[in-house]
Amino acid sequence: MKKIFATAAIVAAILNAASAFGQSANFKLGKWLETHRAVISELTNSYVDTLPIDRMNRAGIDAMLEQLDPYTEFVPEEEVEDFQMNINRVYGGIGAIIYKPDKEGNVIINEPYEGSPAVRFGLQCGDEIMEIDGVSTHGLDAAQCSERMKGKPGTVVKFKVKKVYTNEIKDIDVTRERIHLPDIEYAGMLDDTTGYISQTKFTENVSKTLKDKYLDLKKQGMKRFILDLRSNGGGLMSEAIKIVSLFVPKGSLVVSQKGRDPKDDASYTTVSEPIDTVTPIAILVDGGTASSSEIVSGALQDLDRAVIMGRRTYGKGLVQIIKRLPYNNQLKVTIAKYYTPSGRCVQAIDYSKRNEDGSVGYIPDSLTHEFKTLKLGRSVRDGGGITPDVTLPPYSYSRLVYSLVMNGIIEQYALKYVAEHQSIAPLDDYHFTDYEDFVAYAKDKKFDYRSSAMALFDQMKKDIEKDGLQEKASEAMEALKKALDIEKEEFLRMKQDEIVPYIEEEIVTRYYYQPAGVKIRLRYDKQLPTALSADWTVK
Repeated sequence: MKKIFATAAIVAAILNAASAFGQSANFKLGKWLETHRAVISELTNSYVDTLPIDRMNRAGIDAMLEQLDPYTEFVPEEEVEDFQMNINRVYGGIGAIIYKPDKEGNVIINEPYEGSPAVRFGLQCGDEIMEIDGVSTHGLDAAQCSERMKGKPGTVVKFKVKKVYTNEIKDIDVTRERIHLPDIEYAGMLDDTTGYISQTKFTENVSKTLKDKYLDLKKQGMKRFILDLRSNGGGLMSEAIKIVSLFVPKGSLVVSQKGRDPKDDASYTTVSEPIDTVTPIAILVDGGTASSSEIVSGALQDLDRAVIMGRRTYGKGLVQIIKRLPYNNQLKVTIAKYYTPSGRCVQAIDYSKRNEDGSVGYIPDSLTHEFKTLKLGRSVRDGGGITPDVTLPPYSYSRLVYSLVMNGIIEQYALKYVAEHQSIAPLDDYHFTDYEDFVAYAKDKKFDYRSSAMALFDQMKKDIEKDGLQEKASEAMEALKKALDIEKEEFLRMKQDEIVPYIEEEIVTRYYYQPAGVKIRLRYDKQLPTALSADWTVK
């Protein structure tokens, strides 16, 4: 029953918070709470079967929170550890991504992290783990194997390993450590004067890491700097503020937040001296740039400190905090909206107004407002993410590539490749040249290889049959199918130029670790040349 009480505690918290709405809102919530308790009481006393309390509790809470924004969520006690790991990207373990192709087979070391315990104690990509602490991996799924590998830092996990190149069976003991998945994927010089940092998240101490990497790039001769926040979904607001602090004068406003409760209102300014206020900065953004990434890009745009390049960002202008609940449950709740220094809120979706079907829509451009940057008075707008100063060409991938990636075909091929090649050329010289080998491998794998046009054709065929028009349209449909239908091997060869970069990235990552994969992505990045040749002047 304790989970029912946890539900009641959440409702009670909402009830207390509703006082600002006035008596009518309080009355409605009180009425709902009383009804909820009555329903539970009657079900407990009268229902014919035993109540599935856990499922009812979770389903009820989730359904209630679905009426709000997607960032307000209930975290039950048993999920708190994983929840914190997702936020902080920290866990106790060996530092390797694993792959379990067959539940009854061995677990494979897929991607060990550079400098991790896995690497230092002798594990490498392609090694097969047969036992973990004396327990066979046969019959365990990937999640169960991963859980057995994790543990308190300083403790030892014992593996029985089949080595990838010799097939030798070895016992390898690995001492677990505190593993912090890096937020900085890669830092390096793109040319003689342009420094580059790719940042994927905003977890604890990323600002210090970025500062150290930046200063190192300056020592290498950097005269201008690219911060790549594409597909960075955000994280800690505090780290975003510290990153902005590196590049603007002390005391500059970075972000403010306003909630329904005045105690949630706050303004945040830089509190430390900057390291560089003059080096030109370009920030790369796209539709996956969200939250703290938008705080950084929005602040540096409003303060006329950086040129924003790319595509319009996601538009998440909501602030969440963690509230503790009874029985070690937690509630991540949205308490405020944040505003950039010019006063604009980037939130693009209006969750407070729903359509009759429960869906929500984007704020139309006609309802956005104009604001001015603080130094040069440039026009910027709210309500739709961060609009870049320089628009970069969009990048898109064929349906075939998405299918190969989502079904793990390229990843699995990379493991096969590693098992057959003990070494490859140095990173800067490496190019994948065995494409026919990949085609031979992929053609025997099950995945949806239809083109976008063929997928639309199949849907259209269903609609035609549903409307009873198949006889009338049969001749035209047959001709269209003949034009669109293509064999798997032929389509794979047709998309070679699009697929090879993904193969190269997966392969080099397994020999030279994750930063090498970023270098391969940069090799084929279609937006980067435009960004490098663009006007970086803030004007």
